[in-house]
Amino acid sequence: GYKIPGKKLIINMSPADMRKEGSAYDLTLAMGILAASNQIKAENLEDFLIMGELSLDGNLQPIKGALPIAIKAREEGFKGFILPVQNAKEAAIVNDIQVFGVENIKQVIDFFDKDVPLEQTLVDTREEFYKNLEFPEHDFADVKGQESIKRCMEIAAAGGHNIILIGPPGAGKTMLAKRLPSILPPMTLKEALETTKIHSVAGRMKENTGLLAQRPFRNPHHTISDVALVGGGTFPQPGEISLAHNGVLFLDELPEFKRTVLEVMRQPLEDREVTISRARFTITYPSSFMLVASMNPSPSGYFNEPGAPVTSTPAEMQRYLSKISGPLLDRIDIHIEVTPVPFEKLSEERKAEASVEIRNRVMAARDIQTERFQALENVHYNAQMSTKLIRKYCQLDE
Repeated sequence: GYKIPGKKLIINMSPADMRKEGSAYDLTLAMGILAASNQIKAENLEDFLIMGELSLDGNLQPIKGALPIAIKAREEGFKGFILPVQNAKEAAIVNDIQVFGVENIKQVIDFFDKDVPLEQTLVDTREEFYKNLEFPEHDFADVKGQESIKRCMEIAAAGGHNIILIGPPGAGKTMLAKRLPSILPPMTLKEALETTKIHSVAGRMKENTGLLAQRPFRNPHHTISDVALVGGGTFPQPGEISLAHNGVLFLDELPEFKRTVLEVMRQPLEDREVTISRARFTITYPSSFMLVASMNPSPSGYFNEPGAPVTSTPAEMQRYLSKISGPLLDRIDIHIEVTPVPFEKLSEERKAEASVEIRNRVMAARDIQTERFQALENVHYNAQMSTKLIRKYCQLDE
């Protein structure tokens, strides 16, 4: 067996001024101690990046951020990356670096000390991307009626516009919002890599998952804190707005969120990125998402609804609506009133238009925008236009 030397050990983790966190260094430190005490051969160690959390029986547990770590390892010129087998597929997306997934420390020791080969994890990034490019489970064909609302959702999806749905309980606001990702264009490979990196850093990747090819749909509860929404903490982590990058952030019952939570979203909505500053460092996470919000028109939910009693006083309604500031509402391009579907419509046998048909129109509209903005940097669809571009392209008839 192998033993930790029975004397004082000094371990230098350079650079010393950068604070370290997490258990991903367990395997690194263990291999360093074994090499420094001459219990294993050390000549090939410097060619490999070795990371993993060690359990008490020597087995390895998954780590956070395998994909960005692999990218950095390639940039630093490492020949290979050894990490827990659960993260190997994720790291193997990166080209030009060998990735080896291991189950326990013994495999790593035998590789360096006894030249026992490790099996390289190979992933075809494009094949992985298209394999995971499945159609979302929710479909607009399930929604009876609401043709005008579906049209508004289509326009929002085509231009990347934020949208708010206002209506009484049971009108179908949540049902419609959950089907929005099904009409968005498929992610590009670049977008998929961006999204996977963010989820990897946050530790949200499932085991043995390579690439996230579906657009994210995040639906946080209204009790969420501002740090959980925009990101932060002692060691800043991506929040919900960054986890929704390249996808949809759905805020159900918008006035139920704390006003302070909603206000911290204003800048990220404008800049499409969020900067988290701490005493020693600053981190910027991307947050280019479509905001979809829903709300009732009053605390009771039935204001202006024919046949429903008005049980909210003017003061209660004012207090309810004042939770959403004017500047935040200004950043939501489309405001639409959703009314309940009549029973006759619900009982119709005629099938509604499927998401795939709507998506084809959305993709055609996106193609036009791509051609229009091809000479511009960081402008890909209508919602990203500046005032100057709006005056140029959106001239109204008299």
